Amino acid sequence: MLWDVTADSEGPTNGAVPTPRLVLCAVDAPLAQAWRAVAAGRPGMTVHPGSVFDLDVDAVISPANSHGWMRGGVDAQYAQVFPQVEQHVRSAVLALHGGELPVGEAVVVPTGAPSPAWLISAPTMRTPGERLPADTVHPYLAARAVLRLWRDGWMEDGTPVRRRVRSLAMPGLGTGVGGVDPDTCARQVGAAWDEVFGG
Repeated sequence: MLWDVTADSEGPTNGAVPTPRLVLCAVDAPLAQAWRAVAAGRPGMTVHPGSVFDLDVDAVISPANSHGWMRGGVDAQYAQVFPQVEQHVRSAVLALHGGELPVGEAVVVPTGAPSPAWLISAPTMRTPGERLPADTVHPYLAARAVLRLWRDGWMEDGTPVRRRVRSLAMPGLGTGVGGVDPDTCARQVGAAWDEVFGG
């Protein structure tokens, strides 16, 4: 069974929607510092100066490419830890988007593990290994896609994503292979949070 939704899978929210627990993860000091600045004053956001694999969360976020290949950066680690997840992502991208998930969209798929049970793939680049320009807005677009999917998306069985996924671990979006400056990434994630949750 294929579990997937896109960031545009809208549904009624019936009033105020609480925010998820978003854990911003950093394995290096510059990103951890940038995350701390953006998390300050935003309830629901916390910072973990370590790997996404250290945490007990419902979902991890994959700063993927549009084709769903998971061969570099943290995606390669996800593919190693969750052997079926790349095929799940590729199948979802093919089924929902004809083989290419645009930057600004996201899908959620099972990891095949008890925890985290889900992986949210949100491309930060179109092609694998793409170096992003200094003025990129791709971290913002990827973060917004993840947060909109959490707020408005539906699983295949009709369950709102936010009921299954209450906590998420987010690594840097484009800060590894993509070369995005940590401060740029953090500011854009903060802007996406504020837009989606009215901060």
